[in-house]
Parts: sequence; structure tokens; C-alpha cells
Amino acid sequence: MSPSTINGNTAHDLFESNLNLSILGLGAEYPPFQLGSEALETLANRFYPPSTALSKVLSINRFTGIDTRAAIGTVDHPLVNQPNAPNITELNACFRTEGVRLSVNACKKAIAEWGGSVDEITHVVSTTCTNSANPGFDHYVATELGLRSGVEKLLLHGIGCSGGLAAIRAASNLALGSSFRKKPARILVLACEISSLLVRSELDSIDKEQKTRVGVCLFSDCASAAILSNGVGEDEVRSSIYELLGWKHEILEDTDKDLGFDVDPLGWKVVLTPRVPGMASAAVSPAFQGMIKSLPELRKDGKLPTATDFDWALHPGGSTIITGVEQAMNLTQDHLRASYEIYVNCGNSSSATIMAVMDKLRNMGEGREHVVACAFGPGIALEMMILRRPKNIIDGLPTEDVD
Repeated sequence: MSPSTINGNTAHDLFESNLNLSILGLGAEYPPFQLGSEALETLANRFYPPSTALSKVLSINRFTGIDTRAAIGTVDHPLVNQPNAPNITELNACFRTEGVRLSVNACKKAIAEWGGSVDEITHVVSTTCTNSANPGFDHYVATELGLRSGVEKLLLHGIGCSGGLAAIRAASNLALGSSFRKKPARILVLACEISSLLVRSELDSIDKEQKTRVGVCLFSDCASAAILSNGVGEDEVRSSIYELLGWKHEILEDTDKDLGFDVDPLGWKVVLTPRVPGMASAAVSPAFQGMIKSLPELRKDGKLPTATDFDWALHPGGSTIITGVEQAMNLTQDHLRASYEIYVNCGNSSSATIMAVMDKLRNMGEGREHVVACAFGPGIALEMMILRRPKNIIDGLPTEDVD
């Protein structure tokens, strides 16, 4: 039997009105050091001769709109002050220490807010694009958290800046599978990136290739985590931060060379072409229109909401991406206030950023009931999710019935 079509969407594209999926805890952990734009200039002047390409990159670096970037160390960190850029073995050893530490702290924040026991966690879905060791970093995080050995783990790789939302999407589908089996799902979602140590590798490429590489001006360090529940078997009603209504994943055609990380003996080289902001911005509107049509519950009095009816948790990949989406969707800076705040004060922490934006947004006072979360990753892949904030926390203040 062929599926029916409703408003241009086939029936299997539609989301049920109550998936019963909720985020019950969120946590973001940034390292203690905040580096201004002068840090890149300091390292460049220490180790590289002046050149046209380097001068152009340093000029761009002064005008990214980022005031400070979060980093695991100062400009004098020993790994970026060796005669040569750190190799992948050194980068992995540092990630095993610093990345796992950040991840454990982010997870502990999310778990504490949830209020459940680590013994209740059924799955762990993790992502990173700045480490590729086996076993993955999630193995060590799970061990330090004291999770049960039978917890189902899934580590996503190759999805870059879209990884945080992709991990939530994967967790959501796992949770729905558990719901179908009438089993509880309490899923720990984790993203971690240590990008700051790749600075020397990027500067090497700028010096040798004499090409403008802007990634070195944007990226920072962070870990973020969430607890996702399907509600099955909950002994007590817990206040949710966000309810998940639906999601979308798609690949933009002929863009796999525009955004990504190339494998290199010195880590990973950022691929970011000038086409990315324009293509990303242009893709948001059709994705959003398809997304809201897949959610019949958003229709009121026969009308679908517009982009301005939502708060936006946009991954702040760069200033031109934020402003491009703002213009394309007729938004204001207020709609994107959490994305701007994270970008200016912390920089772009790749996959870990989107959950940090979601965490920031829910703590910024009065807001709109519904939220669009959106991120772009290698492919170019677009991830989009529609969230709903429970009415008792829309104004940023818990009501008396919230624990």
C-alpha cells in the first residue's frame, strides 16, 4: 500500500504528536583558559616567518567576532611550543587526559541535574572529531563515571560540527526503539572536542602551502552532555528541560569537499571553503519548512508557525553563518542570543557547541516555547531538531511544583 501524502509530506515523514522524549539534564564544561586573538599571533610570530598568507589569516583572526576562545592551556602550553607541531600520538595522549576530564565533568553536571543514578543509564551516545583512538574516549568516560559494564555504547565519528545534534538524534531513535519494547531508556549523550592543540598543525599548513585557512581562527575546546529519557518506568515525574518533537538530517549535494577534517600525521586539518556560509544559510529555510510540516501539532488555526515564532539554538560555526541564517530566516539577534553569546565568549567547539548553546539558552530568562536547534557538519550535513520548552520554565524560573 502506498503511503498517503499530507501537505507535500508522505505519512512516514510525519512525527507523532507525543514521542515522550525529554532532555532531563544538560551540562557544558569549558576548560579554564580563555585566549584572545593575540594568542594566535603570538604563536605565529614565535615559530613562523612573515608571509602574505599568514598576514591575511592573522588579519581575519582579529575580526572574527570572537572575544575569547576556551582552551585547555595558555599560549605557553608545552605541546604547542615544541620545535615541531605535536604528532597524533601526543595529541591522543593529551585527549585521554584533558578530553576525558572535561567529558566526565560535563556528564556529572547533566546527571546531577537529572537526579537519577548512574545505574539507571541504559545507553551512551558520544561523538568527537578530534580523537580517533580505539577504544574510544567514551570507554574511559564510562569507566570513570562508574557506569554498568552492560551499558550500550555508540561512538559517532566523521560528523564534525553537526555531531552534537546527530548524537541526540541517534539517542532519540534508540529511545524510541526502547519505547516500542516497553523498556526504559536513560541515555547519556556526550560530545567533546580538543581543538586548541591543532593550532601548530594549521600554522604549518599556512606557512608551507601559502593558503588562507580560517579554521585556526575559530575553534576552541569544550565537552557537553545531556540525559535523554523516554519516560518509560520513571518512578517520579521529573521536570524536563526540552521535549523533543522531531528532527531532520540531510546532505547538501556536491559539498563533500567544502567542509570537513582531513587526516594528517599531525592531527586533523580543517577544511572550510568560502562557499560554506552561503550554502548553509540557503539550506536552512527549506529544511525548516519541511520540518514544521512534519509536526502537525504545530499547526494552529490552520496555520503553520514562522521562523520568528521560535527561539534558535544555531551552532555558531562562524559569524557569517550566524548572520547568514539570521538574514535568510528574517530573525533578530534576540532569536539567536544564545548562539551569539557562546560564539563571542567561547568560540566554535565543533560538536560540543550545540548542547552548550542549548544549555545557555534555557538560562537566559524569558523565551519562546519552541526552539529550532540547527547545525552543519561535513558532507555538508544539515541537522535540525524542533524542541519544546515546558510552559513552567519558559520564563526561565521554575514554578513551585518543580523540584
